[in-house]
Amino acid sequence: MITEPPDAAARAEAAPDAPPTSKGLRGGSVGLLAAVALGLSSVAPAYSIAVTLGFVTLVAGHLAPAALLLGFVPILLTAFAFRELNREMPDCGTTFVWTTRAFGPLAGWLAGGWVVQIATLLAMTALARVGAGYLLAFAGLETLAGDTAAVTGTAVLLLVAVTAVARRGLQLAASVQYVLLGLQLLALLGFGVAAFAREGAATPSLAWLDPLGFDGFGPFSEAVLLCLYIYWGWDALITVNEETRDSGRIPGQAAVISTLVLLATYLFTAFATIGFAGTGDSGLGLGNPGNAADVLATLAPSVLGTALAKVVQLAVCVSAVAALLTCVVGSSRATLSMGVHGALPAAFARIHPRHRTPSFAAVFFGAAAAVLLVLLSLVSGDFLGDAILSVGLLIACYYGVTALACVWYFRRRLLGSPQDLLLRGVLPLLGGLMMLAAFGRSAHDMLSPAYGSTSFHGVGGVFLLGVGSIAAGAVAMLIVRARFRRFFREGRTAVVRLTVSED
Repeated sequence: MITEPPDAAARAEAAPDAPPTSKGLRGGSVGLLAAVALGLSSVAPAYSIAVTLGFVTLVAGHLAPAALLLGFVPILLTAFAFRELNREMPDCGTTFVWTTRAFGPLAGWLAGGWVVQIATLLAMTALARVGAGYLLAFAGLETLAGDTAAVTGTAVLLLVAVTAVARRGLQLAASVQYVLLGLQLLALLGFGVAAFAREGAATPSLAWLDPLGFDGFGPFSEAVLLCLYIYWGWDALITVNEETRDSGRIPGQAAVISTLVLLATYLFTAFATIGFAGTGDSGLGLGNPGNAADVLATLAPSVLGTALAKVVQLAVCVSAVAALLTCVVGSSRATLSMGVHGALPAAFARIHPRHRTPSFAAVFFGAAAAVLLVLLSLVSGDFLGDAILSVGLLIACYYGVTALACVWYFRRRLLGSPQDLLLRGVLPLLGGLMMLAAFGRSAHDMLSPAYGSTSFHGVGGVFLLGVGSIAAGAVAMLIVRARFRRFFREGRTAVVRLTVSED
């Protein structure tokens, strides 16, 4: 049940930056290395580079590394906003709490809560399906890997497995992530080194990083927008801040470290891939549309040989599964915070008495992802693909709002020092504006019925899914507002205390 002392609002006003009330999680169970591993795993680097690099190269050609570098800029600027907000308010609700404190409960619930969780659920459907397909192919069951029912059934089993691991606790999840992440990075490193060493491979050129080499703003913006998705997910590590040692410092450090490691990994792989295959539009060239959907699967046999190519195939599989696990971990903790602060039913704040995890929330998200995956698969494979494309719109939305929330929250302290002005003002502001510009450009492009695979009355299906999910969130917020009046009335300033129940 939710209880609030009579002077809660007064205490919150007097000490707005007090640490959150304990939610029953196992504090101090995650160190810097584990936090970085969770952040990297949530991005699924092997999967992300495999399914994105080809499309970036189709747009940017040999300037794909430049697009990766430019797409990283707003991500890094946003990471600074996450770091500063976490130092001030180390709450596992992250964007929900921060946006609520900056802009109020309406913006907090919609942009910091709903949009984040819908983006995660849509991503989970893709990750589960990709992981299942690669797992069946790796096992030599190519026929089943091409069967929708078999892939969907295997994907549901993967969701059950990662939900069980997430429910057991962060220490087990982190241990699993070390193995899965290590295999991914080792496979990418081996692939890159072998590609560089192949006879005839081109020597990398600094011209491939030239940000002024793009042929107009259209190709430039499209390539950078594609790259936003490739970096998305690192912020999941912030949701374990209440279980991390030195919760005000380590999660922020891990966020910046993980994004830098991602940049180095992606640039290395891109240079190696372009150097080996080139950007031609035939054969193994990355300009060949037939290679775009999965460049690693296409090139690995020629680079590594058939036997070792299987290792790359396994790496992409475990990459998707590792990200799936982190999605369940992050989402369950975000909704735990929403339950604690009275923005969701108290069931989301239930803590397992032995594992000290938000068990109800973990099972809820695993089940919700499984149901959504089955429904989208039944509707159409194309519809599922468009749903995944719409995630980019949601990413740009909540990253942009969170970055601007940092500027607004610290607005009265920005002139305290040059460091505060830079790290809490200038850099997050630039990041937020870039993200919202990406949102606007994405929405404009997605309006076209030619964008994606579906359309409805001349409007692109990707646009309808992306903007439609935000509109559905606004409607849902109006419904829950009537039930959770206290949060929507006092959410910005009041410290809402919850007696956390145990299963």
